[in-house]
Amino acid sequence: MYVGVVGAILGQALWFGSVALLEYAAALGAGFFLFVLLYEEPALKRQFGAEYEAYRRSVPRWLPRIKPWRGE
Repeated sequence: MYVGVVGAILGQALWFGSVALLEYAAALGAGFFLFVLLYEEPALKRQFGAEYEAYRRSVPRWLPRIKPWRGE
């Protein structure tokens, strides 16, 4: 969802030729990055432990995988 929101704002920035929207997308992307790194991932690690660590090693943080993750 985070990537989708930033992507939509980047699309609007390109469509309207707006530097302000580019700056907004960059700031929002940085905010999402920090939120995920400092809050979301540690909370999931506390909640799910080793299972989440295995998932995190196998699935990239921001870009989708070509092949689906099968829980290996």
